[in-house]
Amino acid sequence: MPKSINGATFTKMVIGASKLLDANKNKIDALNVFPVPDGDTGTNMSLTMQSAVRELKQSSSNRLSEISDRVSRGALRGARGNSGVITSQIFKGICSTIHDETEVTVKVFAKALKNATEVAYSAVAKPKEGTMLTVIRMMGEYAQTVKAKDIETFLELVIERGNEALKMTPELLPVLKKAGVVDSGGMGIITIFKGMHMALTGEEFPETDEVELEVKKEPEVTQADVLNLGSIEFGYCTEFFVVNLKKKTTMADIDRFRETLMNMGDSVIVVGDLSFVKVHVHTNTPGKALTAALQLGEINNVKIENMLEQHRELVRKYEEERKPIGLISVSQGDGLTSIFKELQVDKVIEGGQTMNPSASDIADSIMQVNAETVFVFPNNKNIILAAEQAKDLVEGRKIIVVPTKNIPQGLAAALAFDSDLSADENLMNMLHAVDSVTDGMVTYAVRNTKIDKLTLKKGDIIGLNSKKILTKSNTVSGATISLIEKLKDKNHSLINLYYGADVTESDAEALSQQVAETYPDCDVELYFGGQSVYYYIISLE
Repeated sequence: MPKSINGATFTKMVIGASKLLDANKNKIDALNVFPVPDGDTGTNMSLTMQSAVRELKQSSSNRLSEISDRVSRGALRGARGNSGVITSQIFKGICSTIHDETEVTVKVFAKALKNATEVAYSAVAKPKEGTMLTVIRMMGEYAQTVKAKDIETFLELVIERGNEALKMTPELLPVLKKAGVVDSGGMGIITIFKGMHMALTGEEFPETDEVELEVKKEPEVTQADVLNLGSIEFGYCTEFFVVNLKKKTTMADIDRFRETLMNMGDSVIVVGDLSFVKVHVHTNTPGKALTAALQLGEINNVKIENMLEQHRELVRKYEEERKPIGLISVSQGDGLTSIFKELQVDKVIEGGQTMNPSASDIADSIMQVNAETVFVFPNNKNIILAAEQAKDLVEGRKIIVVPTKNIPQGLAAALAFDSDLSADENLMNMLHAVDSVTDGMVTYAVRNTKIDKLTLKKGDIIGLNSKKILTKSNTVSGATISLIEKLKDKNHSLINLYYGADVTESDAEALSQQVAETYPDCDVELYFGGQSVYYYIISLE
């Protein structure tokens, strides 16, 4: 493993960063909290890196001084959006540190990451934590403590720390937590360094989005997002270069220009030197921003986007796509979540016996379903009241809470939904379906007690329905078979078994076969539920 890298290797690493970023830009774009200006994070960062690579490939020299100048200049010239500009400043910090070196050791690379952090933070008028800045800062800070002797191990450890930082971003920035995503720019930073590491080790690069990234989900455009975006204070995203700066222009003039823009709007970034300056600002008076820039030099590559118009288009599309009825269900476990989604449920709220969602959680989910009427399946008696309270937190929707007390009732209600029927007709069918299902759960006793004519010891396996504990056993299979025996009547022709996270597939299949042999007059269906607490959830119909 190399203890240092030279100019040729650094060139490969920059190209590798660009390749991996391009291969994963769509996944990074999908993390954007709102699908409106400044474009898409992954795309902007990728185009920025591609510009650096184009400039880099024009060099025939392997000297770090020449390579560093080209990477820094190319990244800044091609920088797009906030994320692209910050990316360019990270590379400016790295390149300025290694510029005069013949080889880059672990110690020099660590110093370069520290400088990258400082340059990136100084480029943003009001740095915000929970963003890509946080990720590069924590990577840079950690790099100062790494004891690795070779560059490959050093990068592995720094990337690992970056992933930890990325996971923290939703806790630092509430809008990320609400959308259920990590910071897209932070993900881009991790991708850049992973690409550098892959180039260093000779690992093959994907042609398309094949690298597994920590993407939770693609954020949804919600009514809340639309309303919030309608209140943006500054309506024009304005970007341009200042070139051929006047001879009398100084860095102090550039600093004063930055202050002028801060008084005109927000999201101000002014970076560069006396050769050219990259400018980004959100303002209601882009003409004044351009006029102020003319005091420094010439302007070119002007791009002005009307964010309000983009928002109006988003609102129009959102309204056009609104459907008559939407469904929301509370559930726990990957398998059950998948089943609900297969049954046309638009939104599944994580929660259940041990984690009850709040009225606010349910209201937020309702806002994410673009429908005139929204049915809510609480699937737990302790969640029904919160679901009812959520009605007061949402405007512009008709909300119907179907009082489902458990998962089998929620599944029955979802199965009864017919998109061709009215909301009232669907409600009647759902309530009838809920009344028709017989439910049971298998779990364990958490303490010694006497209840429902049973003496229980901590750890006993117990079977119960929504009203009382019906059976106990020393084994999961014994409790399940006994519970089905107590629940089943002559009218039942279908037995559904949903096995939980603590049951193996082979054990579940063996139990399913035993149930089928015991009740040959019934169809027995086995599904992976993935739920915690309950070994099995049972429904009989």
